[in-house]
Amino acid sequence: MNLLLTGSSGWLGRYLAPSLAGDGYRVIGLDVAPGPNTDVIGSIADRALVARVMREQGIRAVVHGAALHQPDMVRYPGQSFVDVNVTGTLNLLEEAVAVGASRFVFTSTTSLMISAAIREGNGKAATWLDETFAPLEPRNIYGVTKLAAEQLCRLTHAQHGLPLIILRTSRFFPEEDDQADRIGLSGPNTKANELLHRRLTAEDAAEAHRVALQRAPAHGYGLFIVSAPTPFARSDASELKRDAAAVVARYFPDAASLYARKGWSLPRSIDRVYDASLAERHLGFRCRGDFAAVLGALREDRPLPFAHDAGYVSPQEALRDA
Repeated sequence: MNLLLTGSSGWLGRYLAPSLAGDGYRVIGLDVAPGPNTDVIGSIADRALVARVMREQGIRAVVHGAALHQPDMVRYPGQSFVDVNVTGTLNLLEEAVAVGASRFVFTSTTSLMISAAIREGNGKAATWLDETFAPLEPRNIYGVTKLAAEQLCRLTHAQHGLPLIILRTSRFFPEEDDQADRIGLSGPNTKANELLHRRLTAEDAAEAHRVALQRAPAHGYGLFIVSAPTPFARSDASELKRDAAAVVARYFPDAASLYARKGWSLPRSIDRVYDASLAERHLGFRCRGDFAAVLGALREDRPLPFAHDAGYVSPQEALRDA
């Protein structure tokens, strides 16, 4: 089956393209920047280009990972986010319907669930975030446009029956957090902590897309949070906000000593928890990289189960800066 992968030169694309090819798909990569997995250079905002690629390449499946992301807000105006994240998604959806595609997977983000109030973290308990959480009040243009794109996906399925899965992925970027100075922890320490409640590995992100692509025709339509399985229960929410390290110690008694050997710190407070259990129940997908895997690596002095690259620059930005 011929498959269009958008964002093929990006961080997800480098893991996802080989995985899909291994499943027997003929992967056609589309990206604004060149890369080893990219066959067509161009923007999804270019409707004529999208239509031509869909038809000439005989596309019957789409994995749509291309987007302007939160860090891009300092580089691009709001209109660019609308052009790429909203209009670009509409272009792909309508052309997928036009060519009779059998499945469509859209990479969304848990970021659109975070309001200004949640980000400020002034409540007395961690916010438990699953697919029923509402109202959604994205705090920036990135979140607003990704939520709009989700709604276009929902509408397209309802009107045309296109089998479609939306994956709201939590963090899996390799670079430093944009709040690193405020957090005061090393990048690897921060990423390890986030696997408790708001992160997954790039390998798991790719696998989630692969599974969603397989399940879309039978499932019809679905929206799922994808994140490393949290060890916490909803009943932990208040204590997570007040003393997260104590909660972690109950679930992982040797975590503090393993962290001490590394010179790391456990989180003092956790303000949100992404619950990915719906994807496990309905798609049969569960991330393999989790906090327990981090502790296992520390115990046995093995490489950490996630990528960290403080110097990572996306191919799009490398091209822009060249």
